[in-house]
Formats: sequence, structure tokens, C-alpha cells
Amino acid sequence: MDAPGPVSRRAAAAAAAAAATMLLRTARVPRECWFLPTALLCVYGFFASLRPSEPFLTPYLLGPDKNLTNVEEAEPDGLLVLKVLWNDFLVCYSSRPLLCWSVWWALSTCGYFQVVNYTQGLWEQVEPSRNATIYNGGVEAVSTLLGAVAVFAVGYIKISWSTWGEIMLSLFSLLIAAAVYIMDTVRNIWVCYASYVVFRIIYMLLITIATFQIAANLSMERYALVFGVNTFIALALQTLLTLIVVDDSVLGLRISTQFLIYASYFALIAVVFLVNGAVSITKKYRKREDPESSSQITTS
Repeated sequence: MDAPGPVSRRAAAAAAAAAATMLLRTARVPRECWFLPTALLCVYGFFASLRPSEPFLTPYLLGPDKNLTNVEEAEPDGLLVLKVLWNDFLVCYSSRPLLCWSVWWALSTCGYFQVVNYTQGLWEQVEPSRNATIYNGGVEAVSTLLGAVAVFAVGYIKISWSTWGEIMLSLFSLLIAAAVYIMDTVRNIWVCYASYVVFRIIYMLLITIATFQIAANLSMERYALVFGVNTFIALALQTLLTLIVVDDSVLGLRISTQFLIYASYFALIAVVFLVNGAVSITKKYRKREDPESSSQITTS
């Protein structure tokens, strides 16, 4: 490579001087150029205050399909919205299948977040990273990939979820509890990895089924309400669980004891849905038998 000559050196020096000048100009922009930020704030305030839908909102709410009177329409918008949301909430969660799937969705998501958030700490205790080569990132990637494969495969499962859904939720929740328990008690990093992969595959499989079952019992306009409420409950429960189990101001348990509690948490979910599912199936079969017995009595 040829050595740089005087011309190239002068060009480089000129470029450096130009860059320094531009840097100084840029540094002085916040002090000197006040017009642009002010104009942007004014434009933002204008469009934030602009409500083009207001002229059309009143005739829409007074339409025959909404069944609202002038007095009701005259109430504040935040209060009217709350009334509509509350009515939609009652209508949605009055459906027993939707309520059951939503309860599992919220409870299991809470436990899932706890396990995923603190599993790295458990692995570090089982196999410290300073003493051995760890594959935590690879395990996360593999578990996500296999979970996606399981989600695609769920479409080929032929089962009446309306009948056997709660029993299946119970059985799979029990498997999740077993995976978390094994991860906690068997002090081998490869067993921990395998248990974690199983845990994530089962959860991703079930959460997909639960999401589909919830959506199947809803109109599209209520998706945001139900999934928003379910997510809020899951996060509220997770916050409470973290405060009680993890925070030093309450229990501040060791990581191994925390995972024992998480395993017990999923086992409790399994028991609740097992009992509920058994009662539900018993009622359904009794209803099927009642018409047959009444017809036999009538015939005799």
C-alpha cells in the first residue's frame, strides 16, 4: 500500500476540521434553535386536543342498536366507557368455559413468569458459571423452538376441549409441577436443562390452546378486554408472589425453596382443575342420562 502523500494528509485534516465544526454546531443547537422544539410541541398539543370523532360519537351512541337515552349520553365519556366495560366484563365472564380457561390462563402465566425470571439463579446455584461451561442461552433457544413445534402440532390433536379441557389442564399442570420440582431437587445441570425444556413446551402448548378457547367464546370486540384483564390478574398475582416469596422484607426465601413453592403452586392448580373438571363431567353425563330415564318412566 502506498504511503499517504501531502495532498491526502491535507484532505484528511480538512475533513477532520469540517467534522469538528459540525459537532460544535450540533452541540449549540439546543441553545440556539428553540423554534423547532417549540413548533413540535405546539403541533403535538393541537393534535392531542383535536377530537374529530366527537361530532359522530353522539349520534352513534344514540342509535337504535345502542339503546341509550339522552340523559345517559350526556354523562361524562370516562363514566360511560366504564359502564360499557363493566357490562362487557360481566357478559364475558358469565360464560363458564371462558371463566375456567381465563382462570387457568392467569394463574399459570403468573407461575410461568416466576419460573422463567428466576431459573437463571437456580442454574447458577446448581452449576456456577465460573467453574464450568454453561449453555443457558442455548437451552432458552431450544426450548423456544421446540415449544413452537408443539404449538404447530396442537392443531392435529383431536379432543373435545369443552368436555375434557379442564382434566387436560389438570394433567398438564401436574406435569409442569413435576418438571419444576425435578429442576429444583435434582442437582444436575443437564437434568435442570431438560426439565426446563419440558416446562416451557407444555406451557406454550397449553397457553395456545387456552388462548384459542377464550377467543372462540368471544366476539372480536372483546378480545382486548378479556386478555387485558387476564394479563393484569397474572401480573398482579406475580407481584404478590414475588413480594411474599422473594422480597427480603417478607420471607426472602432461598432460590431452591422458591422453586419448591412454584412446584407446589402448579400442583395446587392441577388439583383445583381436576376437581372442577370431574364435577363438570359428572354433571354432563347425568344430564344425558336424565332424558333417557324420564322417557322410560313415561313409556312404562
